[in-house]
Formats: sequence, structure tokens, C-alpha cells
Amino acid sequence: MTGLRWGILATGGIATAFASDLRTSGLDVVAVGSRTQESADEFAARFEIPRAHGSYVDLAEDPEVDIIYVATPHPMHHEDARLALQNGKHVLVEKAFTLNRAEAEDLQKLAAEKGLLAMEAMWTRYLPHMVRLREIVAEGTLGEIRSVSVDHTQSLPTTPEHRINALSLGGGALLDLGIYPISFIWDVLGAPTDITARARLGETGADAEVATIMTHAGGAISTSLSSARTVGPNTAVVLGTDARIEIDRVWYTPTSFRVIAADGTVIETYESRVDGRGMQYQAFAAEGAVAHGDPAGSVLALPVAESVAIMGTLDEIRRQIGVVYPSES
Repeated sequence: MTGLRWGILATGGIATAFASDLRTSGLDVVAVGSRTQESADEFAARFEIPRAHGSYVDLAEDPEVDIIYVATPHPMHHEDARLALQNGKHVLVEKAFTLNRAEAEDLQKLAAEKGLLAMEAMWTRYLPHMVRLREIVAEGTLGEIRSVSVDHTQSLPTTPEHRINALSLGGGALLDLGIYPISFIWDVLGAPTDITARARLGETGADAEVATIMTHAGGAISTSLSSARTVGPNTAVVLGTDARIEIDRVWYTPTSFRVIAADGTVIETYESRVDGRGMQYQAFAAEGAVAHGDPAGSVLALPVAESVAIMGTLDEIRRQIGVVYPSES
């Protein structure tokens, strides 16, 4: 690790989870920024953070901060990450990386110009069980991978003003929940060559449920279901010609999986042993990328170029289901 000094931009639930895992892991959290001084002070006191800023600008300009975790709602990611980059700070930006591909490309370009890290906080990619899964795939244990099937389904509030239903906040199942299975499918099968998406829209016009069928190189097929209105198994299966991997619920958090041969023999069982929620692993990866002079993340589980391309996939899904955010109109 590099000993980077972390700043946290925003003080909501995801920022709270991240700060807790960073503290548990001994990483150096030196500052927090909020829209109000009161909120910043409360957050700083809770996590023993030495400096609390009552604005995002003050946090971005803090000379004692090296890297900023951006934890605002989706539509603010671009603006807030841009602010940090312009002030010479590396950024770890909550998923989905931005609202659309155009914003993602702009951050990628700015980070490259500044020689800074711009990385999506797709924390699932960095969890130990996902690292092991990629090793198994690379070893060829599964044979030729023919399909991936995955869901992310929750029962969330249906009130129009809730973030998940507010189009002005990038609401909908896709950017909040669907980013997990779509990113996982990309991780295993790579870019889709063909995308079919269907959705049911809620009362506000935000997507309540989204299903995808995608084709990938070599003819492999992926399916995903994301829902903000129903609770499903929240499991994932990677199916190969020689064996399959079955990831238990909740597949995108520290969990267990089995590698099962075509004849039903269990080849391997993996069980996670992780402190906290597991969000520290993405921070380790970010620090490692900076330490190795790799701001584009070419050796990471999720390089910025792939985050940009994934945003393009989400754009196409939204085009097919008819979801446009107000800032895009």
C-alpha cells in the first residue's frame, strides 16, 4: 500500500460503509466533505477523521488529501469527480461510474491528461471470492464458458420521492442494482456483441425491473434480472462445457461458491473470510494502481476503459427500455 491519504466526498449510507471498512483496515482517512458543515462534523466525529469540510470544493482543495472517494448520487458523479481531478486528486467513484458513457469518457480523458487514477468503485470485483473465480476461469477448469445467469433483486421503497424512483437522481433498478450483474457479466464474458433488454417502468418513469439477454464472443449467452420491487435468489451461475460455478446468495457480497463438474462432482468449495463489508479491497486496488504508476488501471480487475464501455452497455439498455434522465433531455 502507498499510504495515500483518503478524503470522502458525501456522508450518506454508502460513504458510511466505506469509511467503516477503511478504518477497520487501517487505511488513512484524513478528511470528509459534505454540503453542510454539520453533516461533515458528525461524520468526522463518528470515524475519528481529523478534518471536516462544509463543502465539496474545500475537500477537493485540501492539500493533505491524495485520493477522494466520490459517494454522491449518480447524476453528481461526473461533476464531483471532475472537481477532484481538477484539483490534482485521484478518484474512486461510486458505481455506476457516471450517468452515461459521455460523462465517463470525459472523466477518463481528464484523468489521463492529469496523470491521475479514475476508478469505478465496483467493490464486488475486488472481493476475494471474485478473485478466485477469475483464477478458476483462467485455469480452464470450466472448459468453454457458454452462459452466465445472474440476478440482483431487492424490495425497495415505492414512494416517488425515494432515490430509487427519482429520475432526477438517476433512479431506477438499472444504475443502482443492474450495474452489479452487468459488470459481472462483462468480467466473465467480456463485451456483448448483441443486447436485448426489456423492463417494467414504475409510476415515475424509472425502471422498476430490467431483464437482459446478451450475446458475447464465441456465441456465449448471458441473462440478467434486476428489480427494485421483488426479492429473488440473488445468486449467479457461470456455466461451462466441463464444469460450472454456483455463487451463493448474496453473490455480490462476501459469500461462498462451488465448482461442480459436469457429472455432479464438487471440485472445489470456496468460503469467504472477510472483515466488515469488504469495501476495503477496492481501496487496496486503487492504492496499488497508484503505487505501480498505473493510473489507467490496466492491471486492475476493472480498468477505467472497461468502466467507460460498461456505461455504453447501460446506455443501450436504457435506449431500448425508454429511460432518459432529465439532465440528458
